[in-house]
Amino acid sequence: MTQILRIRISAAVLVVVAAFICVACGGTSVGDPPKQVVIKLFGAMERNDRGAIANSLDLAALMQGVDADYALQVEPPRRFALPTEILTDLTDSGRTKQVWFSMQRVIGDEEKNGDTAFVEVSFVNKETGVQYFNKFGLRRQNGHWRIFAFRTM
Repeated sequence: MTQILRIRISAAVLVVVAAFICVACGGTSVGDPPKQVVIKLFGAMERNDRGAIANSLDLAALMQGVDADYALQVEPPRRFALPTEILTDLTDSGRTKQVWFSMQRVIGDEEKNGDTAFVEVSFVNKETGVQYFNKFGLRRQNGHWRIFAFRTM
């Protein structure tokens, strides 16, 4: 073989390896789509993985406490002074985790509008069959989708 042919073969092998790595890592897109972020949130909650939960959430937005947002629709409204309180609520024996995990969770449609998205999540009471509809709001930040709004029950 000539030197030029060896170089071309080596270059072709490198291109194939690079393409394989890109495909294995999800291509050139950054971050998961909104629906996958919500699915991963529930997986992280199941594992009590506070780091992965925090990575899925826009904790600053959840801390702002607007009327239709997180944990304000229950009596009495729950307000969180620290982001760690939200993480505690979504792990171990936290109230929101206990309620959500007592029900069947059905992840529905995703709708995107620019850097904002909504993912439908239904919680179905396993005993009565009553369904509670919820929409998780997500916002794209630095190429990653983060949950900024949802309601507890």
